[in-house]
Amino acid sequence: MGNRVTREDFEWVYTEQPHTQRRKEILAKYPEIKTLMGPDPHLKWIVSGMVFMQLLACYLVKDLSWKWIFFWAYAFGGCVNHSLTLAIHDISHNVAFGNKQAKWNRWFAVFANLPIGIPYSASFKKYHIDHHRYLGGDSLDVDIPTDFEGWFFCTPLRKLLWLFLQPLFYSLRPLYVNPKAITQMEILNALIQFSVDLIIYYLWGLKPVIYLIAGTILCLGIHPISGHFIAEHYMFLKGYETYSYYGPLNWLTFNVGYHMEHHDFPSIPGCRLPMVKKIAAEYYDNLPHHQSWIRVLWDFVFDDTLGPYSRVKRLCKLAKES
Repeated sequence: MGNRVTREDFEWVYTEQPHTQRRKEILAKYPEIKTLMGPDPHLKWIVSGMVFMQLLACYLVKDLSWKWIFFWAYAFGGCVNHSLTLAIHDISHNVAFGNKQAKWNRWFAVFANLPIGIPYSASFKKYHIDHHRYLGGDSLDVDIPTDFEGWFFCTPLRKLLWLFLQPLFYSLRPLYVNPKAITQMEILNALIQFSVDLIIYYLWGLKPVIYLIAGTILCLGIHPISGHFIAEHYMFLKGYETYSYYGPLNWLTFNVGYHMEHHDFPSIPGCRLPMVKKIAAEYYDNLPHHQSWIRVLWDFVFDDTLGPYSRVKRLCKLAKES
C-alpha cells in the first residue's frame, strides 16, 4: 500500500495531438461522416425529463432521514446529476440546438445545471474548448493534474483520496493553472442556480438541497461512472493519450465512453458516435480501449505505474482567436 509509483513526471511529447490528422484521414475516406454532424433532436427532451425527475425527487426525499438522503443521493440522484454533467458536456459542443443557435445551447446548459446544485455549465464551456484545442497543453488544458497532484497522490491510499476529491480539484484547478476572467454568463449561471436552490429550500427545506449537492459531489468522486475521468486520457499504454470505453454505462452517460471518436469529431453528438466507429472501423478497432470503468478505477489505485502523472503533456502555441 505504501509503494510509490515509478512515474515522477508527465509523459512529455513533442508532436501534435493525433486527433487532427486522423480526422482529416477519416473524412477524406468517409465523407458521409459529415452527415452525422449537427444537433441531436432528442437531447433537449431527455435532459428536460432528467431535470424534472430530480425536482420530483426533491419533493419525495424532503421527509426522509439523513442516512436515506445520502443513500439515495449516491445510488440515484448523483447518477442522474453526473449524467447531466455529461449532457452539459455535449451541449457545450452546441449539439442541443446546433451551431447557429449557440445562445440557446448556453441557456439550455444552465437549465440542465439546475439539479446539480452548484453553478457549473458556463465555466465548463469556457475551459472545455481549450481541452479540445490544446489537448495535453501545458498550462492550457486544465484537465491535466498539477505537479503537486502528481507528486503527492502517489500511493494507493492517496490515489483513493484523490479520486474522492476529484470534484474539488476539477473546480479549483482551472483557477490555478489557467485563470480566466469571469464572464457574464458565469454570473448569470450562478444567480439562477442559487435562486433555484433557495426556492427548493423555501418549498421543501434543507434536505432536498443537500440531496442534490451531495449526490453531485459523491458521484463525481468515487463512483463507477467516475471511471470515465480516468479512462479518457490517462496513459494506460505508452504512446496512447485518448481511450474509448465500449461498456454498458454509455447508456447512462450520453456515450461519453466513445472518447476517441469524440475528440476526432467533437461536433457529432454522443448518440451518433457509435456510427462513427462503425463506418471507420479500421481506425478504431485496433486501438486500445476499456471495457469496465470499475476496472479502470481499481487499476489506477493499485497499479504503481499509474497515477496523476500518467498523462501526456505538450507545449502548444496559442491559436489566434477569430
